[in-house]
Parts: sequence; structure tokens; C-alpha cells
Amino acid sequence: MELKYKTPEINLSHVKKMTTDFGMIQFCIINQPDLSTGYTLDDNARALIAMCMHYERSGDKADVPYIERYLNVIKYCQQPEGNFLNYVDTERGFTEQNSENLSDSNGRAVWALGFLMSKQHLFSKDLIAMADTIFQRALFCVESLHSTRTMAFVIKGLYYYNLEKKSFAETHLITQLADRIVQMYRHEAEPKWHWFESYLTYGNSILPEALLFAYLDTGDVVYRDIAKESFDFLLKLTFNESRIKVISNRGWLHKGHEAEEHGEQPIDVAYTILALREFYAVFKEKTYKTKMDTAFNWFLGNNHLHQIIYNPLTGGCYDGLEDTHVNLNQGAESTLSYLMARLTIEKN
Repeated sequence: MELKYKTPEINLSHVKKMTTDFGMIQFCIINQPDLSTGYTLDDNARALIAMCMHYERSGDKADVPYIERYLNVIKYCQQPEGNFLNYVDTERGFTEQNSENLSDSNGRAVWALGFLMSKQHLFSKDLIAMADTIFQRALFCVESLHSTRTMAFVIKGLYYYNLEKKSFAETHLITQLADRIVQMYRHEAEPKWHWFESYLTYGNSILPEALLFAYLDTGDVVYRDIAKESFDFLLKLTFNESRIKVISNRGWLHKGHEAEEHGEQPIDVAYTILALREFYAVFKEKTYKTKMDTAFNWFLGNNHLHQIIYNPLTGGCYDGLEDTHVNLNQGAESTLSYLMARLTIEKN
């Protein structure tokens, strides 16, 4: 018998519980915020996107103070040169972890700012002016970026920004970054490997999605064709007839090797759903819409353990699906990933 999954009501309780007067805390112990883990730019950028999505849908004015808070964290993390630091402790100091590679965090911040700017009709002029200032300062560092996912995040931010403020300068940046990604694809792609790198790791869906956005902004069909070819390749690797199984975070998937069996995270499922919506909007292929529903049901129990990953009582999402168990901690990344996925399927 085929199971029918009932979509839960949207519940912001856990997001709000994890948000202090400064921003969103990084981790939880089960469903209790672990204040000692502090804050990250990554999580507050995701929170800004998710709460903007919710506010656009609900019109609930109670969302606005949270949006302002998350935006303030992004502003706080921006450095004089325009780049961002990622890790902030509970005393609001920047931690030693900021010596790590922060390029993806910077890309996510640009994505979040651009997304906010695309909804500017919903917000005050002062809030939008603040976001625009941060965004423009961040672009000083964009041309030096070469990390694949970072470039993809930035393309998404530039695309969303251009929906409202169509700018030749932003389109030029999109073209520069998209051309770099195309070159990576042409270097790595083979008849049985339609991908940008010699391996598949995390957040894979954002790469073809970014090229699709580049096509939508520029009209260049090269971006469209590579976006579709690479995304369809990814979907063949991550979907079977009944469910999604994203690339394992235990060892990733290298060209010519078999994938690891277990170790799935909500963020990869959510990114897949976001991309599926965009590909369905452009290509109108029913399979994309069907896979969107299949992927969302991963949160509700359609996974290899048949265990629910989302907790409807708390509004939190569990941190991962392992070979024999679910990681019951409900941190910011997983909870926001679920919320973005839930709000995405709401529109379809």
C-alpha cells in the first residue's frame, strides 16, 4: 500500500525559540538551544531567507522584528573590506574559527541579501537601504571568488537583486561567475559524468540552479542547457522510483566510485526542493514537480529508516539521518532547511 503523507502546518515555534535578542543560535541539545555554541552568519542568512519567505506568504507583521534581527547579524559580521566573518560567540566576539575558509558563508550572505532585496515592496525604505548598502559593499570581494558553491550562492543573490533593480553591473557579475562555472563543467564533464567537479559533495543542487538563474538573467542558452543536463544527472543519482537519497556526507561521491550508503542531511534535501521548483517553473516538466513532493516526504518518513525527520510538536527538524538512527538534535541549519522546503512546496 502506498503511504500518503500529510503536510504539517507551518510552525515557527522552534525558530523563534532559538532566536535571542541578537540572532539565531547555532545548535540545540535535542530541542533546547545550546547557547554556548553561539551564532553563525550562515544560520542567520538562512533565517533571513526563510523568514522573508514566510512573511511574503503570511503577511504576519510579527515576522518583521526577526527579519531585522537576522539582517543585523549579517551587518555585524561584515568587515571594512566588504567580506564577512562567520562565527560569533555569546559575548558577540568573533571566534578563532574565523580562520577557516569562509567563502561559502560569504556567498550565503549575498544570497540572503539579494533575496531580501527582491521582496523590497514588503519592507520599509530604511530596512531596504540598509540591506542594499551591505550588499553593495559585499560585491567588492565577489570577483576574487573561485569556490564553486560560493559562486553559485552569489549568482543566486545577484539574480534576486536584479528582479527589482535590473542592473547591468550585476548582470556582468553573473556572467563572469557563470562563465567560470561553465568552464569547470567543460573541464570535468564526460559521457557518464555530467558534473562541475570530479566529485559530488554537499549542496549539489545549487550549482545547476545557479546556472539556470544565470540563464534567466542573461538569456544565454548555454547556461540553460548545462543547468538542465547537470541537474538531470544529479537527480538520477539521488532519486529512485519511491524516494530521495542525497549524497552521503561520510565520504561524498567521487567519479568512478560507488556512493556511501548513509549520512543524509536536511539541507541537501531542502536545496534539491528549491532547485526543483525553479526547474519546473522554466521547463514545465511534470517529473520535477513529482520529485518535489517525493523529496519533501523525506522529512515526513519516506527515507531508508522510515522515520520522521521533522518534529511537528516543536517545529524543529532533526539534524541528520544515519544508517541506524536519527540525530535528534534540532539545530538551526536543519530547522531552517525544513522551513524553506515547507514554504517552497506551499507555492506549488
